[in-house]
Amino acid sequence: MDRFQNILLVGCGNMAGAMLEGWLKSGIPASRFTVVDPNRAEVPEGVTLLKDLPAEGRFDAVMLGIKPQGLDAAAPAIAPLVGAETVLFSILAGVEFDSLAARFPDAGAILRIMPNLAVAIGKAPVALDSRGLDEIGRAMVTTLMAPLGTPEWLDDESQFSAVTALTGCGPAFVYRFIDALASGGVALGIEASQARRLAVAMVEGAAQLAASSPFSPGELADKVASPGGSTRAGLNVLDADAAMMKLIAATMQASNDRNAEMAAEARQG
Repeated sequence: MDRFQNILLVGCGNMAGAMLEGWLKSGIPASRFTVVDPNRAEVPEGVTLLKDLPAEGRFDAVMLGIKPQGLDAAAPAIAPLVGAETVLFSILAGVEFDSLAARFPDAGAILRIMPNLAVAIGKAPVALDSRGLDEIGRAMVTTLMAPLGTPEWLDDESQFSAVTALTGCGPAFVYRFIDALASGGVALGIEASQARRLAVAMVEGAAQLAASSPFSPGELADKVASPGGSTRAGLNVLDADAAMMKLIAATMQASNDRNAEMAAEARQG
């Protein structure tokens, strides 16, 4: 039986809204969802929209979709809705189990989720870890998250910081790379909108091939690059002194470090 029949979304901005969109597209009934967000003028048909938290109610899951910095102010009003029969869902980057448990001591279980915006089209990696869920509960969570993409259970909460840098922040890095490819095309004489379309289509196809290929992305790159050819000439620039590897490593380290800082701030809150 599906445990999550009545889900309250507290805050429904970009990420929570994308998750809601993905769930509804998969066929989950809109009637299961209640959204509390004073800034939203409308929600998909069938979803209940409230401007304020309900005074009472029983919810199978309460998902925190607010900004991490607003947790301390919001938690006292949310906590009465999170009882022993409720699983607290958190998509708050950097807010650890101990911090959540301190603010929601009566929660039956706590689930940390790290998605990205591709949940709206069912193509996101969805990193998961839980405290207080048994194997049956985790299986039900997996079923709920499957329409959003690829659920991945982490071995330990300490991995969230690194996974957030990779899959949570990673789409922004990919978008920057696509933008750079399009700009490179413009510099070579391609019209701007056409260069953008070509860059997006190329990356989409390359990603789909990487997902289905038995070869690693590095091996695929070498297969595209004929010795002495134009692709190899370009790769030589990216590979010189491991320039691209170093840039991406530094980029992800900066995101990882910020995740650790936010976790420390939440613990002190």
